Amino acid sequence: MRILVTNDDGISAPGLTVLAGILGTRHEVVVVAPDRERSAVSHAITLHVPLRVTRVDNGAGKMLAVSGTPADCVKLAITELLDQAPDLVVSGINPGPNVGVNLNYSGTVSAAREAAILGFAALAVSVSRHEALHYDTAARFALRAAEWIERERLPRGVFLNVNVPDVPEIEIRGVRYCRQGRASLEAGFHKRTDPRNQVYYWQASETQLFGDGPDEDGVALAEGMIAVTPVKCDMTDHEFLARMEKRGI
Repeated sequence: MRILVTNDDGISAPGLTVLAGILGTRHEVVVVAPDRERSAVSHAITLHVPLRVTRVDNGAGKMLAVSGTPADCVKLAITELLDQAPDLVVSGINPGPNVGVNLNYSGTVSAAREAAILGFAALAVSVSRHEALHYDTAARFALRAAEWIERERLPRGVFLNVNVPDVPEIEIRGVRYCRQGRASLEAGFHKRTDPRNQVYYWQASETQLFGDGPDEDGVALAEGMIAVTPVKCDMTDHEFLARMEKRGI
């Protein structure tokens, strides 16, 4: 299987290196990733400046750094950079969970979404802690998920979002197939004044809120389970659409 690996933390991120290494033990891997950290850029694409590509050699095979976003990396790799189309796109491994409302902000998730929009099978992988210690646990599950996708196939326009506890593999309590949680983030800003007496705002750290449903991605992750969520690119509310068709505006 030919696998395109990308991320939002940049070409030098340790999670990317571990992921590409473990996938590469059984499959052909090419890495195309941002040249620097692009966390929380969501599905941004670059329109008004050129994208530049640099070959990176760190002994881990073909790696290309792109001066753009995660979505740029996937789009450019598939349309211009790769000699052959990939069988699968894997984005990660992100340090920190991508559950609940975070799916709307995450560059890691958006890289997988871009692949799905283009008609390719895709997988986004994150671990539960920002100071991750066990990328290998997530990478081995990513390999397992990749080979499952190869056998079972995904519907067009659907990708998998995977969140793995940052623990040794032996401590994983199982796999739970989940819905995206609906709980939001608790966030705020620090208001400060610069040396020129101009006010500015610095976004404070965020707290991810969880619901209490065991079928939610964040709840499963907090309980030591690997959370796997199938995500659709179609954002239409089909239930409400049917109601609108009946009642109109």
